[in-house]
Amino acid sequence: MLGCVIHGRGDLRVDELPEPAAGPGQALVAVRYGGVCGSDLHYWRHGGVGDFRLREPMVLGHEVVGTVLSYGPGAAGPAPGTAVAVHPATPCGVCPECADGRANVCRDTRYLGSAARMPHVQGGFAARVVVPAAQVRALPEGLDLRRAALAEPLSVALHAVRRAGPVAGRPVLVTGAGPIGCLVVAAAKAAGAGRVTVTDLLPRALSYAAGVGADDVVRADDPADAGWPDSVDVAVEASGVAAGLDTCLRLVRRGGVVVQLGMLPPGQTPFAGNLVVSREIELRGAFRFADEFDEALTLLAREPAFDSLISAVVPLEEAESAFALAADRGEACKVLLDFGV
Repeated sequence: MLGCVIHGRGDLRVDELPEPAAGPGQALVAVRYGGVCGSDLHYWRHGGVGDFRLREPMVLGHEVVGTVLSYGPGAAGPAPGTAVAVHPATPCGVCPECADGRANVCRDTRYLGSAARMPHVQGGFAARVVVPAAQVRALPEGLDLRRAALAEPLSVALHAVRRAGPVAGRPVLVTGAGPIGCLVVAAAKAAGAGRVTVTDLLPRALSYAAGVGADDVVRADDPADAGWPDSVDVAVEASGVAAGLDTCLRLVRRGGVVVQLGMLPPGQTPFAGNLVVSREIELRGAFRFADEFDEALTLLAREPAFDSLISAVVPLEEAESAFALAADRGEACKVLLDFGV
């Protein structure tokens, strides 16, 4: 079978891979679509994401959907032939974080397509993938596989909004209108947020954010833009750059909440720490997601506007072109690989 493998910085290949078979407790899934994530792009362009560096070839991808083919011994789940989304995380279940109900920060988790551990966890950008049976979810009625490919990043966005606390009726700022930032907008609006403002440098990116519910879109490099709020109760930093965090800290009200969702560059990042002190700002991290995956599928099933975020569907054989398009934020939002099964 074919798979999309990163061999090193800038070295992306469509390789022949051995066909997997489901073992005890596992499900074998025929992958149909895989969403190209910002972390996949970082592995391709930089050889790593955040502090996680590539040390061996790795199948990329963790945003995958497809159809159940079979189960291994002792495994059960949606019947073979059922359309499913794949939850990409396998937490250890025994560490203090798992015991505390925070499996998303499990110290020994396995996450599809991640170089956080060695050997790396091979990802889902392959024609067939084997995962624990408990990690496949049948799609709700009315949700097709194409839109369902947004379930993983939407789960990340829902978790970030949950980390912010109650947002109903409150003004919210989102810095960064990439796929995750746009999904944070949708998640905040679904949670009843008041006015949601999104900032970015690119008009095309801002248009995607407006399409999923942003009330105001602002050019981040234009201080005179009339859309800037005086202050907000909650700010979510989704750009992964220090300037975005600075904007959040300066615009959130005294006693407000800033959620750092974007993965910042490796190493130390200067930030306006004195504002955190003098204004008693709560600065919270948001990493992946906990139990939001099923919520994401439900939300996707009832809201067709999410389709507007899918910019292109590209055959697996043209993976490098798909990655190049996904990296062009002036043109694309979410790009899907099509495994054609």
